[in-house]
Amino acid sequence: MEPIGRWLDQARRGESEALSVLYRQFLPGVFGYIASRVPDRATAEDLTSEVFLKMVEGIGQLRARDEAGFAAWLLQIARLTVAGYYREREHLPTLVSFEPEDWEEEALGNGKALVSMYLGMDPAEIVETQDEWNTVVGAINALTEEQRQVLIGRLILGYDVATVARMIGKKANAVKALQFRALQSLHRLLKTGRRRDISREASPIQTQHRGGKP
Repeated sequence: MEPIGRWLDQARRGESEALSVLYRQFLPGVFGYIASRVPDRATAEDLTSEVFLKMVEGIGQLRARDEAGFAAWLLQIARLTVAGYYREREHLPTLVSFEPEDWEEEALGNGKALVSMYLGMDPAEIVETQDEWNTVVGAINALTEEQRQVLIGRLILGYDVATVARMIGKKANAVKALQFRALQSLHRLLKTGRRRDISREASPIQTQHRGGKP
């Protein structure tokens, strides 16, 4: 990506072109982050607009001068916006607890493909039912905040490990470990959620057979 230092300087002065450039460049990451944490597309769009409004209002006080610092600031706004959304409804996302397991490289590859698909595409194109999207949201919400930021930085914004490390204030090896564990967890949680959905769909038929005549 083109260095954004000059765009940040111009945006601090309120120049509309610079603000538009920042909006276009970071919209996929912000929308992907928010859409993976709330129950429907309309809410994700509303909260995304709120984040960029806050960006415009607060960028004059921003001290960050590079892309990693700006991305960290913007995702922090997104995190607080999502938290405020749930706080207003007095209902926090359900967190799914899990224990780390050993996975084969093939499983991790599948996990990376899954998260790239779900976070990198328009939810309206991927999700056919509300239940399926709720499963995805539940899985993403089971991750730690640092894991979510690593996935957004690496898979949506396309940053290298070093940039994401600066963004979240970690060393490169820690970023690699966070990504590894996040993909492990998503692969497991999404598979578990899908099996649960299949069981729920099959149960009425099974009940009918059990209660029917031989």
